[in-house]
Formats: sequence, C-alpha cells, structure tokens
Amino acid sequence: METNARLSSDQSPSTTEEIAKMRNVPYHEAVGSLMYASLGTRPDITYAVQAVSRFSKNPGVSHWEAVKWIFRYLKGTKELWLSYGGTEKELTGYADADGNMAEDRHAISGYAFLLHGGAVSWSTKRQEIISLSTTESEYIAATYAAKEALWLRSLISQLFDTTLDATALFSDNQSAIALTKDHQYHARTKHIDIRFHFIRWIVENGSLRLIYCPTDEMVADTFTKALPSPKVKHFAAELGLVSV
Repeated sequence: METNARLSSDQSPSTTEEIAKMRNVPYHEAVGSLMYASLGTRPDITYAVQAVSRFSKNPGVSHWEAVKWIFRYLKGTKELWLSYGGTEKELTGYADADGNMAEDRHAISGYAFLLHGGAVSWSTKRQEIISLSTTESEYIAATYAAKEALWLRSLISQLFDTTLDATALFSDNQSAIALTKDHQYHARTKHIDIRFHFIRWIVENGSLRLIYCPTDEMVADTFTKALPSPKVKHFAAELGLVSV
C-alpha cells in the first residue's frame, strides 16, 4: 500500500448513490484471492491484505482502489518466489508493533519466523487491547511472537528428533526487551495483563532469547505499516522472496 494511504470506515458508502456504485464490485472475491496468496507464499502483502479485509462488510471506492493497488504490486513482482536455502539455518524470529495510528487506537502487531533463509510463519494482527505506550504494544507483540516460537520449536523437535538452542527473537524496542527480563514492580507497567507476562517464563527457561534489532533492519516492520517501495523490496528479500 502507499505510505500516505489512510483507510477508515468514514470512506465506506453512506448514500444510496455510493452504495449503488459499489454493489457490483467483486470486493469479497478479490480480498479472498489476495488472502490466499498472503497466507501461502507472499508474506510481503500480509499487512495490506489485513488492512483492506477490515472493510469487507461495507467497502468504499477508496478501499477498492487499495485492493487494486495490491494486485498491481503482485503483477509487478510476479517473478518473486518464496525460497529456502540461505546461509542462516537456525529458526529466527522478528517481532514488531506499530504505534496506535488506527482509528480505533488498537496497535498492529506483526511477526515473522525464518528458517533456512525463508519465512515459515508470519502474521499481522490488531492487538486486543489499547496500549498506553510504545513499550506496552511492543511487549505484547513480542508475547504473540513468543507463543508462535514455542509451537514452531515443538514442531521442529518432533519432526527431526532434535533439541534446539534458544531461539533468537529480534525486537527494535529496548524497553520491551528489558521488561521481559525484569520482574520488579514498575508503576508504568503494573496495569499490563498477567497473560502478556508469559514471555518472561519463556525467556527464563531458555527457550527464547530477545535481541535488539535496529528499526531499519526489523523485518517485521513490513507487517505493521505501509512502507516505501525500497523498504518493501528489502524486507521481501529478507523474507526469502527472490527472483527465480
């Protein structure tokens, strides 16, 4: 999606004329097709698909234009294939969250896990609660990613009968990383729901290792917001999407 695109429910049809104009537009079918690609082999469009799918109930012209933009992007990058075989063999994760820019004030969480140079799991999701700080939203995003990391570790261990070292999970927020290791009382974080502190136990038992990653290298950034074209292409390559 374009970086300056701001989709909202205010753009949904409200008059009889606007409703009639969108009546025969195959919005649901188009979004369903994009979702199939997003879930299968094109993680680079996941955020955009999540954004347009929110308006499936009552899409407007602006929402339809965004859907067509995604199709144009896919047409221009149809040579990209999700590939594996890179130099990095271990399971590695990236977790990020966007500030509360949506109209409902819910932050967007995103994560990606790579194995053998390609993405094996990725997600874009609106957080359930309204975060009161960037640290809180990033901490919640890391917790979502930690649960996925546990499942992937269990799957790999059972399939290949092996024991994995601690999985590296990269975050671009130093405060959120500190919060996973510090169990002391803090006035600004005491309101965080106990279920999100689950990540502390995972870090303690050695299954997960949180590591700081600069925002410019945060692969999961592409799952939380619309980015400029050079960044989109850079992160697509990092996810294992290469020309074949």
